[in-house]
Amino acid sequence: MKRLLVLCLATLIFNCKEEPPKDYATLSGKIENPDESKTLRIFKGRTYEKVVTINDDGTFKDTLKVEEGDYNFQHGKEYGQIYLKNNNVTSFETNYDTFVDAIIFKGDAADINNFAVQSSLIGKDFFTEALISSGTKEDVEAALKNYKSAYETLKTDYTELDSTRVANMDKNVDMTIQQVNKFMAPKIAMRSAFPKGAPSPVFENYENYAGGNMSLSDLKGKYVYMDIWATWCGPCIREIPSLQKIEKQFDGKNIEFVSISIDEGRGYKGDAAAAYEGWKKMVADKNLGGIQLMADQGFNSDFIQNYKISGIPRFILVDPEGNIVSGDAPRPSNPALISMLTELGL
Repeated sequence: MKRLLVLCLATLIFNCKEEPPKDYATLSGKIENPDESKTLRIFKGRTYEKVVTINDDGTFKDTLKVEEGDYNFQHGKEYGQIYLKNNNVTSFETNYDTFVDAIIFKGDAADINNFAVQSSLIGKDFFTEALISSGTKEDVEAALKNYKSAYETLKTDYTELDSTRVANMDKNVDMTIQQVNKFMAPKIAMRSAFPKGAPSPVFENYENYAGGNMSLSDLKGKYVYMDIWATWCGPCIREIPSLQKIEKQFDGKNIEFVSISIDEGRGYKGDAAAAYEGWKKMVADKNLGGIQLMADQGFNSDFIQNYKISGIPRFILVDPEGNIVSGDAPRPSNPALISMLTELGL
């Protein structure tokens, strides 16, 4: 009996003994429609990186030895952020097609991670393509006010979060407001300087790649969508495929697509002649459509200066009478451009 009692006490002590905390975090989850890479990269700057394998069905599970804090993760072309801590068991599920929009965290620190995601998504409801493309000062002020109000409402769903983490997110939200104001200020000023319906500045006798010279007045009677670009401009080049699709979509309509290069030497060691040849080569190599023109004096051209263009790409839309529709029109990659052209009856 005594031996049995000792055995029972030993078993009870063993069962009640607290397990030591694990020196790693456990991360698992599932990504629907995963990218063909079948990997999830967890990283933090250059100080930490681990690649987790994703199974054919989109599931994954691995352990990570980490220092407590916020980490980034990447799957295919999509990115996200996650808070990790050793001894935590964390998971998330999402769909690669709607990655951040669909992500839901579970397990330890779920509130921290879901709060961060939901906070970052709020802006999408207010900082829309329409606001960027045609918003007024009043529109921007209203969007910022509603954005801040929506964030304050979100915080009421996460009242148990650490106050320091909430305070950091407060700073991020305030910084976003400052960034939106800074980004939109020159656009609003541009719209004020070039209001819809005002006569457009004009260009005259620009060299046409197809031969001869062309002036804006030669295109009277048609809408004119102008792309101000240069061969050395990365963002300009990235818009070319979208521009080509739109040119094809509106082929035969009452609109001309005019690309005006301001190449004058930059990217060619200051050699204007080399820049000129580079322009002709790119037009040919990329089979650029529309009307391809060369500005007479690069950034110093009167047309460029009159439109106050200091950065490219820049897009301008003029009506058949030569009046401004938009002095800062949507980019070809922006769906707002198709909406704008469609509303004009094109």
